[in-house]
Amino acid sequence: MYNYHQFKNGIRLVFRRSHSAVAYSGVYINIGSRDERGADEGMAHFIEHSLFKGTAHRRSYHILNRIDGVGGELNAFTTKEETCIYATSLTEHLGRCLELYSDVLFGSTFPEHELAKEREVVLEEIDSYRDTPSELIFDEYEEMAFEGHPIAHNILGTKKNVRHFTADAVRRFFASHYTTDRMVLTVVANIDFARLVRLCERYFADRPQLTSLADRSQAPVNHPFCRTVNRHTHQIHALIGCPAPNIFSPKRTAFTVLNNVLGGPAMNSRLNMAVRERYGFCYTIESQYVPFSDAGLCYIYAGLEPGFADQATEIITRELARFCQQPLTDRQLRLAKRQIIGQMTISNDQGLNEMQSIGKGHLNYDHVDTLEEMAADVMAVTAAEIQDLAAELFAPQNISYLYYK
Repeated sequence: MYNYHQFKNGIRLVFRRSHSAVAYSGVYINIGSRDERGADEGMAHFIEHSLFKGTAHRRSYHILNRIDGVGGELNAFTTKEETCIYATSLTEHLGRCLELYSDVLFGSTFPEHELAKEREVVLEEIDSYRDTPSELIFDEYEEMAFEGHPIAHNILGTKKNVRHFTADAVRRFFASHYTTDRMVLTVVANIDFARLVRLCERYFADRPQLTSLADRSQAPVNHPFCRTVNRHTHQIHALIGCPAPNIFSPKRTAFTVLNNVLGGPAMNSRLNMAVRERYGFCYTIESQYVPFSDAGLCYIYAGLEPGFADQATEIITRELARFCQQPLTDRQLRLAKRQIIGQMTISNDQGLNEMQSIGKGHLNYDHVDTLEEMAADVMAVTAAEIQDLAAELFAPQNISYLYYK
């Protein structure tokens, strides 16, 4: 059971009581790299780094020591559509976490001398990322799939942009985008909800109500392509993809089941069995479903031994065609549902995963489904739905191919 509360300034709170001595908390903000334009590309990620660099009340060391000093962990991440700052702590220190979120979100000063140091950290991160083809290929695919749209560019931005981020530019972007109407507080902890609301009121309720200036344009329909890029890699990195349902689509649950059968995390996925176990063509093969608010992508990634790319691609294409031509049997569908419900339950049993899941869910839907509700949605999926969805999305004219060699 989840509890909800909304403060007068628009900040929302979602909570589930646990029986653990550990509290998981965070703030989700509906701002990401797709909200940047031109010279601001990379700004959301840079701000995520810079939030811990100084406020009107604390220097960087004091921010980092506030949670770590009592045995907790403070962290943050940025995606194309969200920024999240979060912490793991003992329940007795939850108030520290909430107070610190409030301080960095409403009192960060972004001191120039600290930003200068953080620029070098982010520039090094960009270099490290460019040396990792198994990660780079996903961003390059999205740049091709959504060419010309803000959702296409990678989260880190360019080295040129990062070098030119000034304190004034950071403060301007932060003030106009990171506003109360886009914030969700999320907590999983062993605390009375009324007491939690009072704690949050102490640190958040008096913050002024602000509305973001972010204006997202509709993501384009991506057009298929087939490209090979010479990266001088030891492996052949292959990414095969197609459009997929967005997070608001009624087809989202059916596609989640389909993707899990195709190439989900379990070793018995069709792709793993067909490409790795049967032929030994690769060490890693998996499919990922990435839904955005107004678009979605399905990726199949494989790190292949040189010389096996054509054979592996043929097998992958054949497996996609199977979904279009043959419905899952009753037994296959029953096992697929049991597997994904088990995966969801185990994931939510880990407090940090649940905290992040409900934060993102409440940010997008203004509500969080319980495990029972999610399981019911999965159980309602039919073999015919999966086959129709496969025929719609896995048609040859929808498939794109990107290879690093």
